[in-house]
Amino acid sequence: MTTESPISLLIVDDHPVVRDGLRGMFESAPGFRVLGEASNGAEAVTLAGRLDPDVILMDLRMPGGGGVDAIRELTRRGACAQVLVLTTYDTDSDTLPAIEAGATGYLLKDAPREELFNAVCAAAQGRTVLSPAVASRLVSAVRAPGAPGNEPPSAREREVLALVARGTPNREIARELFISEATVKTHLTHLYAKLGVNDRAAAVATGYQRGILG
Repeated sequence: MTTESPISLLIVDDHPVVRDGLRGMFESAPGFRVLGEASNGAEAVTLAGRLDPDVILMDLRMPGGGGVDAIRELTRRGACAQVLVLTTYDTDSDTLPAIEAGATGYLLKDAPREELFNAVCAAAQGRTVLSPAVASRLVSAVRAPGAPGNEPPSAREREVLALVARGTPNREIARELFISEATVKTHLTHLYAKLGVNDRAAAVATGYQRGILG
């Protein structure tokens, strides 16, 4: 793991004991350098911009700013740091949003020491690292009936979604885009299928989450 240039880290967790343990673990191993610590997602975004680490070890559920929101903001800002989620949670409601937000990898806190070191090295190189439990969940989610496909919305569907986000009713969308109201409904049906949602509000939320909307 020793390299000419150590992998720089930012540790993000709301528990001081966890941060201390991770700092001690990485500082005692060759090839790593801990630049700083943050206790929540908002603080992590600020420190990432100031310290420019190679890898951010990010917890998810934290008072004062969660990990997913922080990952999404870092992605929006074009941060160079790779985010490796390190958490105790492996439910679909945690793993999928984190990966969609831009996390490079996802590990659970019970991962062995060497697995964590290797994961950080892989993340620093931009390679995806997933714990076996998380990888299994992601595969199941993709294969599940009704799961959204990989096909992105078309240009017209994006236009419709943008107008929906502004609260525009179908009749006004049809008038603005010079199409029939039935065509608007067809576009919405296709959008719902591609985004894996069932209504307008969920489509808008998912559109922002995936960066489809601005």
